[in-house]
Amino acid sequence: MNLNSSQKAFLVFVGAFFTAGIVLSTMVFPFWNLIREDIFEDVVILNNDDGICYVDSKDNVPKIIENCNLHSGDKTTIKYGEGLAWATIVTP
Repeated sequence: MNLNSSQKAFLVFVGAFFTAGIVLSTMVFPFWNLIREDIFEDVVILNNDDGICYVDSKDNVPKIIENCNLHSGDKTTIKYGEGLAWATIVTP
């Protein structure tokens, strides 16, 4: 295969662009940021609005729990990822 100079320049550009993209993606947004540790916390239900419960958590991010059948004032254990706004109820 015989490439002219413009084709060679294009291939070098594409290769450099691809390499730079991989390097920047690992520096700016590391893969492990996608994996959040599960946190378990005992909380009190603040409000139940037609099956959607609201609680406060230690990470200062209010949590939303869908399909919730608990009432205001009920105590339960929830599981959530740090910094996320949703949680699930942990069944014993």
